[in-house]
Amino acid sequence: MAGYLVFDLEITDPAAWEEYRREAGPVMDAAGGHFVMASASIEPLEGDWHPASLSVVAFPSYEAARAYYHSPPYQSLVPLRQRAARGHGVLIKGL
Repeated sequence: MAGYLVFDLEITDPAAWEEYRREAGPVMDAAGGHFVMASASIEPLEGDWHPASLSVVAFPSYEAARAYYHSPPYQSLVPLRQRAARGHGVLIKGL
């Protein structure tokens, strides 16, 4: 079963965000991850959820996605991501 990281983020520091993207991309690629989608625009339809942006990154398995997120190379980038953006993230095991 594939694993997915889904993030709802509001970018608060564009320069730090670009640095995070430059550094996180190769780490994600090395772990087998790839973007399924990143939002260009969002139209809320129901409820009170109004995400600023959404992204979905797929991995070959739930275990691979979890290992990537908790890996030392990625965890070293988390403070940079948190400085660049605020929001929420979840790890999903696909069907």
